[in-house]
Amino acid sequence: MTTNDSPSAYGGELLSTATRALMHRVAVEQARGRTPSLIGGVVRDGELVWSGSRSMIEGHAPDTDTQYRIGSLTKSFVAVLVMRLRDEGRLALTDPLERHLPGTRVGEVTIGQLLAHTSGIASETPGPWWERTPGDVRPELADVLGAAPVKHPAGRRHHYSNPGFALLGAVVARLRGVPWGDALQQEVLDPLGMGRTGLLPRPPAAGGFAVHPWADVMVPEAVQRTGVMAPAGELWSTVDDLARWAAFLAGGHDGVLDEATVAHMREPAAPPEASTPGAGYGLGIQILRHHGRTLAGHTGSMPGFLAAVWVSVEDRLGAVALANSTSGPAVGGLAADLLTITADAEPAFPAPWRPADSLDAALLDLAGAWYWGTHPFGLLVLASGDVELRPLSGQGRGTRFHVEHDGTWTGRDGYYAGETLRAVRRDDGTLSHLDVGSFVFTRTPYDPQAPVPGGFPGWS
Repeated sequence: MTTNDSPSAYGGELLSTATRALMHRVAVEQARGRTPSLIGGVVRDGELVWSGSRSMIEGHAPDTDTQYRIGSLTKSFVAVLVMRLRDEGRLALTDPLERHLPGTRVGEVTIGQLLAHTSGIASETPGPWWERTPGDVRPELADVLGAAPVKHPAGRRHHYSNPGFALLGAVVARLRGVPWGDALQQEVLDPLGMGRTGLLPRPPAAGGFAVHPWADVMVPEAVQRTGVMAPAGELWSTVDDLARWAAFLAGGHDGVLDEATVAHMREPAAPPEASTPGAGYGLGIQILRHHGRTLAGHTGSMPGFLAAVWVSVEDRLGAVALANSTSGPAVGGLAADLLTITADAEPAFPAPWRPADSLDAALLDLAGAWYWGTHPFGLLVLASGDVELRPLSGQGRGTRFHVEHDGTWTGRDGYYAGETLRAVRRDDGTLSHLDVGSFVFTRTPYDPQAPVPGGFPGWS
């Protein structure tokens, strides 16, 4: 047996020990969750590398081309349409809704608050349960809000709102001049090659069922078109298509959204709820801490169906789980476990280290030890031209900085995320100190020749 130390050694099919553990996890969830059928998939480096399914009928398990309704995963697709408008300059996340969709009675909430479920709008529609009611019962947006739609002050807390995404779908339709579903097809589904994802099921498609909670019997669930509420949960998809979606959520796609914008969507944008530790929400993206990993994606449910997609960017993995039961199987936990089983069994190979072709001498001048007061830090210059500033001992505020066109660097993570790092030089061109959001880093502790507020007189 030979080995290969290139990143491609991580690709290809999974090892047999991993596939058995994955199939066992799917089988257990199908039986324990008492669902007519269940299918899971694992995505590695953007490719579906494993799938497994179980059905109540031996030999008739679904395959990766079988459609299931994916419920609130739809919200992530709508969020991508909104972020495309943002990147084009058609709207800003700080814009009030009224600017783009007048007359809703909640016009003061912002686009960003709607995406992050911090608008304070009611979680559900007034009157009949929207998921089980024909969409023509609510033909207008006003019908999904009711007389008192605001339940919390905007921006104060995370309060999941299905009507909020109905509003975002209407914003997309108004700014694009076409129904949001048409915009989705043209701008997202077609470029990503998701030909089996859409607003309507197409054979082969699973039927949805409700399983009796206290008896081993089940009945079919009616499939309702949800009208103006469709942006909250209308879509159908397959494991094959959702594998492509997982790859997109991990790295973006040219012509849809670039990697930086998708990364922004995965960042927490809402305060966590005390009742759900380990969970968070970005911009149309759920965030989950699972066995020490940060996962991003979304779960979904509609009558007769459950769905989940998670990705771990660090592990270069994604996972999908779909079931055709109103309740029972924990597909969110199942998808997270499929990802974890794979990551633990076959951890990702890091990219090989390679030196830079060349680095400017002035940039190399920044490398080495720096001091914030008396606390030592090290600055590492990367081949990309980015820099990392990390504490050398004890606790400290470390950050990776991305190089900008003006010769400064912008913090990408940690305490200094978004802050600017500047290399300050003396009149003779020699390096004086680093300025990070007004914090001064010097080559020696409290350098007497540098502007160090709070320094000790006579320090040497």
